[in-house]
Amino acid sequence: MSETTDPAAGADDPVPVAAAPSRESVIDLLGLLALGELLAFERMVYDARLAPDLGRRAALSEAAVGEIRNYRLLADRLAELGADPAAAMAPFKEAFRSFDASTSPRDWLEALVKVYLGDAVADDFFRAVSTGLEPGDRTLIETVLAETTAADFAAEEIRAAVEADPSVTGRLSLWARRLVGEGINRAQGVAAANARLTGLIVGDGGTLDTLLRRLTRAHQDRMKSVGLNN
Repeated sequence: MSETTDPAAGADDPVPVAAAPSRESVIDLLGLLALGELLAFERMVYDARLAPDLGRRAALSEAAVGEIRNYRLLADRLAELGADPAAAMAPFKEAFRSFDASTSPRDWLEALVKVYLGDAVADDFFRAVSTGLEPGDRTLIETVLAETTAADFAAEEIRAAVEADPSVTGRLSLWARRLVGEGINRAQGVAAANARLTGLIVGDGGTLDTLLRRLTRAHQDRMKSVGLNN
């Protein structure tokens, strides 16, 4: 059987290119990430008080500096886009508030698991959603998410704790699963409530469900890397 072709579809026809995200969509995404960085800074400084010694307390406090530095990069970009950073962050305050209220760590190790695994879920979300942005904004987000001081410190501490006392593995694994469950629920809620963010997710043919499955798999890999059980 011969193959039917469309004579109007020539080999030299241009390949359709997805439209660039709107300015408002970029502002929403940067506002969401800026708020995450600001609150991560505040939380790390607060959780540093749970450290068993001054050395670890100082290490987490120093790592928090990277979060506020990232916030400033994002706030400056929002200003360049003509947006008020505070106004851009405001719509997402409740999502972060409810996440932190339901995932308040009880001790130092739970705080570290939240730094390493809880924040990583958000980072994976931003990496996936930012793929359709203009190169400059995509590079900004990649730069912000590349800050690994806090995550590296937390991962090392978790591995050392599990090796020193394997009995903590079960408790921390359960806590990690709770964190990812809450984190994915909040990400799903934020995306579903904001049509522009949803547009960024599906702009390249993806779906929210596909993204959430990717977040879950990445979380499981991170758990294994620090000796926790899925």
